[in-house]
Amino acid sequence: MKKIFLYILAGTLCFTACKKDDQVETFVEPDDVAVRNSYDDQAIQKFMNDNYLDAQGNIKAFSSTDASDDNQKKLSELSPVTLPSGVIYIIRNGAQPSSGVTLETNSTAANATQIRTMMRANYYLATNTDGNIAFNTSGALLNTINGSGSPVTDPMFYYVKNTVLNAGATDAAKQRSYYEIEGLQEGLKYFQGFQNMADGDAYNLQGVIIVPSRAAFGRSDHYNYIGYSLKNTSFVFNFQIYKANARPASDQ
Repeated sequence: MKKIFLYILAGTLCFTACKKDDQVETFVEPDDVAVRNSYDDQAIQKFMNDNYLDAQGNIKAFSSTDASDDNQKKLSELSPVTLPSGVIYIIRNGAQPSSGVTLETNSTAANATQIRTMMRANYYLATNTDGNIAFNTSGALLNTINGSGSPVTDPMFYYVKNTVLNAGATDAAKQRSYYEIEGLQEGLKYFQGFQNMADGDAYNLQGVIIVPSRAAFGRSDHYNYIGYSLKNTSFVFNFQIYKANARPASDQ
């Protein structure tokens, strides 16, 4: 009887040990915001080395099996500009309006610009897995290119209307920072918008804006865009401004 008990005990210990070895360690958000910022910056650099722009300006990942993209330039080779906030923008050659509209992206400015845009906006969480720092969680915040196929006017993470602010149920929900991504607004200042492209016109994306979490929502509360938290999350915007004009009073 003792032998049977010992065999069962040994088997249980072996199973427990094997199970422990097979467990995948769950990423834990670092307490130190400086570590989070470092993760974001390293993951962004890896992202720019792993992706390129196709003929219409879409961000594409390099293939390890298809040689057709071997001659494409990495995003990191397309003259990216890094702003003091950590925001990175890439202006795509040959895709800008010949006489474009200057964008005033300060939401509170009297001459603030309303935009109508084709945009793919993705969110990413940079994680450290066994020393490998990369974007390992991702999803779509907005995608008119693969979704509706039609431009959208003033997405709320670019501009939130006063009616929404005034109806906010909390003090935080009455602040623009609860909705708007400051890093996107900051990056857009370096682009110009087309004056009045038709919704049905084929898109030719103007460039890329990459926003680390510290220039987005950081660790602050925010609007429930996707059903779960976007704290500590970075964003990549791939877009074309179809129309840019001073925001009408009725849309403020």
